[in-house]
Amino acid sequence: MSRRTSLKITDERERQLEKANEIVASGPDDDPPMSVVIDAALAHLIQSEENIQQARSDLDPKTIQQFNTEVIGLRYRTEVWSRWR
Repeated sequence: MSRRTSLKITDERERQLEKANEIVASGPDDDPPMSVVIDAALAHLIQSEENIQQARSDLDPKTIQQFNTEVIGLRYRTEVWSRWR
């Protein structure tokens, strides 16, 4: 991962940040800082991958695949994949 000093906010990224902000906010009047929203999204991604890895030994692949997202999912029994790269 390359480190950048700035983050380009495209229209799509702005929409995603606004939606994530609504999820993270503690109420309609709360407006958490962008860093908190990004931290929550990163924590969720990491926890989702850990949950899928743990579930592989307990559940059949078809059940786990119901929880695949555009970001992470289980492909057959062999690997957990990410569509981002």
